[in-house]
Amino acid sequence: MNRALLKIISVGSLLVPYAAFAQNPQAIEGIINRILDTFNNIIIPLLFVFATLIFLWGVIKYIAKGSEEKEQKAARSLMLYGIIGLAVMLAVWGIVNIIIQYFGVGGQGIPTDIPRQP
Repeated sequence: MNRALLKIISVGSLLVPYAAFAQNPQAIEGIINRILDTFNNIIIPLLFVFATLIFLWGVIKYIAKGSEEKEQKAARSLMLYGIIGLAVMLAVWGIVNIIIQYFGVGGQGIPTDIPRQP
């Protein structure tokens, strides 16, 4: 219990400075856009590269260990994991694009015209 509370307090204290941006929607939008840009432009391509490298490493091991059946089985499973990883990422990417096209939610940001009380 104490460790969980300590983690919550630690994460909460790290997020406190962002509360100052609560009065400025453009600042919050900028932070969210930077996080999404980093995710879309760095993390996702790295995941595709990682899955491809796992598949290729499995192919290399399969070819190199042609006589050892146990090693070939491990290499086949690496190839399978790489293919499954690529297939799942491509399927999710396609589903997200279909949802964006169907519902027309792409290109919109956080609304900046917040109604004020008189």
